[in-house]
This record gives sequence, C-alpha cells and structure tokens, in this order.
Amino acid sequence: MAKISACIISFNEEKKLEDCLKSLQPVVDEIIIVDSLSTDDTLKIAERYTDKIFHQKFLGHIEQKNLAVDKAENDWILSLDCDERLSEELQQSVLAVKNDLEQADAYCMPRKTYYIYRWLNYCWYPDIKTRLFNRNTSRWGGTNPHDHIITEGNNIVRLKGDIYHYSFDSISDHLKTIDSFTEIGANELTRKNKSFNILSPFTHSSWVFIKTYFLKRGFMDGFAGIIVSVLSATHVFVKYSKAIIKRKKGDGI
Repeated sequence: MAKISACIISFNEEKKLEDCLKSLQPVVDEIIIVDSLSTDDTLKIAERYTDKIFHQKFLGHIEQKNLAVDKAENDWILSLDCDERLSEELQQSVLAVKNDLEQADAYCMPRKTYYIYRWLNYCWYPDIKTRLFNRNTSRWGGTNPHDHIITEGNNIVRLKGDIYHYSFDSISDHLKTIDSFTEIGANELTRKNKSFNILSPFTHSSWVFIKTYFLKRGFMDGFAGIIVSVLSATHVFVKYSKAIIKRKKGDGI
C-alpha cells in the first residue's frame, strides 16, 4: 500500500485545526504542518498529532504550501486547509484507491462549504478541488491567494465524498478575509502587470454576482445565498479597485 503525507499550513487556527487532523488520521501515514508563527494554541494542538511541525514566516499561500510538500517523506500528498476536513465517504474513497494510486495522475473531490449557519448546496458547490497528488508531477500554482494544483498529466480521477469546508463563522469574518485577500490579489494584479481599467471593478464584480446567484442558483441557498453572492461580487470589486489605486499611486497619477 502506498504511503500518503498530509500537508497543512497554519496560522492561529486553534478553533478548527483539531477536527481537520482527526479526519486525516485514518488515511495518511504522516502529517506535515508548516506554521506561520502562530500566537494562539495552534502548535499545542498540532503536537498531539505530529512531531513534524516546521516554523516559517508566511511566504504566500502557494509558496507556503509547496514548502510543506517539500518537507514530506512520501511522494503522494493529501493537502487540506485548517478549516477543511474529510467526510467519512471521502475517507473511504481515499482508502479504496490507496493500493493503486498510480492509476491516476492526481485525484480531485468536491468541496462543500458550511457558511455561518448552513451548508451551501449551490453557490460554492461542488467546487471541485485537486487535493491528492504525486509531488513529482504536481505542484501548487496559480495566483495568490487563489492557489490550485497544477498537474503534468490529464488523468485526474474524481473521488466520491466531500471535503467539508467550515469557512466563515460570521459576516465579519468574511469581510476580514475580503480585506486581506483583496490586498494580496491587487498586489498580484499589479506585480504581473495584468490588464485592467476603471470599468474592471464593475464588469468583473457584476459577472461574479450573476454567475453565483443566478447561473449557479445561489438563490436556492436562501438568505445565505444572497450574502455569499453579494460579498463574492464585493470581493472582486474591491480587488480591482485596490489594484487601480496601487497603479495610480505607482504612476504618480
């Protein structure tokens, strides 16, 4: 049976880390944690499950996750965020393929989000994520903070079962993340010299609202669907607005 390393990055995740680690225990052979200098009880909780804890000032989501992958002993990697955990069905799906992982280049699975008070069945679902992969042919890539796995092959098998994502506990939590992530996203847009203009905040955010609320049927998620659709659009509006301001400041306009 092949061995799997769980790779996690953390920062002040004392409220959610333990459930994540518990869900991984039945299916992985080691747990790697790269922590960004947490100041709460994250490390105390982590030490109950692994002694492979590494301390690294935050480098960026992509860089931090690739560092965790590099620390693993095994080639096959199962990666989760601290606010995620494997459903029982997904645990069984991973165990079912563990003897023959090489039959695929990587494995993906749907992610289901619990938002403040209810599960989202439409807005952010199925939200397919590749999270089980061979590090010799796959790496974290994308644009911070929206990282994703880039795989050399194209045989990516979908497993049954969900990643459960316990995202935001309140609207305030969501707004804090929007402020943080839009700052990172705006920096990336300007650093990579992406094309955008004064209309971009309006056009991009309008499309996100239409896609989330109407095309993905976010209205079926009740009031939570309205909140998610509006704040998803807000996220995009703020990101492009920040990028425009950064560029104007840089150009001295």
